[in-house]
Amino acid sequence: MRRRLVLLTVTALSLTASVGRAAEPLQVACVPPGVWADSAGAAVEPVPLLRRLAEAPVVLLGEQHDKADHHRWQLHTLAGLHAVNPDLAVGIEMLPRRLQPVLDRWVAGEMTEGEFLKATDWRTVWGFDPQFYLPILQFARLHRLPVVALNVERSLIGRTARNGWATIPEAEREGIGNPAAPTEAYRNRLTETLAAHDRSEARSAAPADVPDSAVKRFIEAQGIWDRAMAEKIAETRRTTGRLVVGILGEGHVASRDGVPHQLADLGIGDAAVLLPWDSDRDCGELDGRIADAVFGLGPEREDAEPQRPKLGVQLDPSPEGITVGAVSSGSVAAAAGLRTGDRILIAAGTPVRAPADLVAVIRRQAPGTWLPLTIRRDGAEQEVVAKFPVDGAAHPPQP
Repeated sequence: MRRRLVLLTVTALSLTASVGRAAEPLQVACVPPGVWADSAGAAVEPVPLLRRLAEAPVVLLGEQHDKADHHRWQLHTLAGLHAVNPDLAVGIEMLPRRLQPVLDRWVAGEMTEGEFLKATDWRTVWGFDPQFYLPILQFARLHRLPVVALNVERSLIGRTARNGWATIPEAEREGIGNPAAPTEAYRNRLTETLAAHDRSEARSAAPADVPDSAVKRFIEAQGIWDRAMAEKIAETRRTTGRLVVGILGEGHVASRDGVPHQLADLGIGDAAVLLPWDSDRDCGELDGRIADAVFGLGPEREDAEPQRPKLGVQLDPSPEGITVGAVSSGSVAAAAGLRTGDRILIAAGTPVRAPADLVAVIRRQAPGTWLPLTIRRDGAEQEVVAKFPVDGAAHPPQP
């Protein structure tokens, strides 16, 4: 039987990470919980869908990295595909290629979870809660499925965003080829992302056709990132014949832009894209092309946990760091004067390059302490101080 590779993909050019996201009013779900639907929201039968998907060369499972239910859905979808076609491989965005030997040892059963997390330096390299991903990794190990590191070093993407791909010597490109030109829709989406979350640079940027513009470099960096993961997926498919299931951020896969677009350029034009669909998500996004299928999720309900310090912002990662995407009303961040579009540079003396860096600092904060932050706003650096309340409740607005 022909072996197939299934890539589990993780989420997103939203690539959003929340630190204390505020609750939103309940809305009527456009995809009922527990229901598979097509990209326009019409319900589809799960068994024929999974059988069809199991015949694809690649299946990409999008996610928002900080949502536990997205990862639970990924695990169950992976298990369903495995039941139909056990000849799979799992590709993960979370780790760079240099850590492939560690993944191989993990799959072979040679490491404990603690040893794996230490060897990968998970908290620094990826940062999002490993408990979201360990069930998927345990499933792969249990069934001895290859797990493939799809990513490259974060510094390579950052260098591209700052200076352009052409400035990076061939020997320092990690073997990545030149990406296919992005679609116009993807270019527009990335431009809107930069304009919304990096306003100071977007206002000062030259027109998009100027090689040194911030917009062009941002789009180019995203293309290199997508291409790197697509090339690893295609290589895995070619060398193993397995169905590849990719775990990736939603922004890398939605609307068949990003990684699927690069896969098509590499000769894999029939990769499938699946997304989880939160109950409060805008139904207008079901535009007939966002994915091959979506799965409805109910409102997320988590067991009570010990109160942790919360800043109260939504963080948007980008090739050059993180920016504030939204500030919750009445939060510590609001009291400190943080605004949408602020780029967080330093927290308590620690450089902040990814959401995990800031999350790690916040978790070390004791109630009643102050957290100094260095931010960039409108092209200038300034200091703000986040004051965490003694009781862990939301901080009242400052006078």
